[in-house]
Amino acid sequence: MSILLLLHSVMRWLVLASLLYSIYRAYQGHQQKLPFTRTDNQVRHWTATIAHMQLLIGIIVYTQSATVKMLATGLANGNGHITEPVFFGIIHITLMLVAIVIITVGSAMAKRKVLAADKHHTQLIFFSVALAIIFIAIPWPFSPLAQRPFIRLS
Repeated sequence: MSILLLLHSVMRWLVLASLLYSIYRAYQGHQQKLPFTRTDNQVRHWTATIAHMQLLIGIIVYTQSATVKMLATGLANGNGHITEPVFFGIIHITLMLVAIVIITVGSAMAKRKVLAADKHHTQLIFFSVALAIIFIAIPWPFSPLAQRPFIRLS
């Protein structure tokens, strides 16, 4: 399980980096009215692929997680605060699934657009929304909902 947690933790950075790079390229392409190049298409494709790989690893971690299993024994701690089992068992997985769906839909829609400007614009909007959701759902070390280190080793 610790290997999967480490892999999930490291993949988070690949997802974020690929999304940021995709958004940057889409923004530049949209603002400067650039053609949607083969490189743009590959960046779009690999961003979605990396996000899907992270989702698969996350689902495996989710099904094996003791924290999530605690969700079945008790949701809240009685004082109205969100507990880690609630965060990981409901909030994290739901928001991440929504973000991956948005990435997938945005990638597919951008791929099917005819005009380069439409491809860049679609990718920019969908990937930016997904990135915002992902930023909310990540258990950052400073998060009030659940804290995890930047790289989780165990």
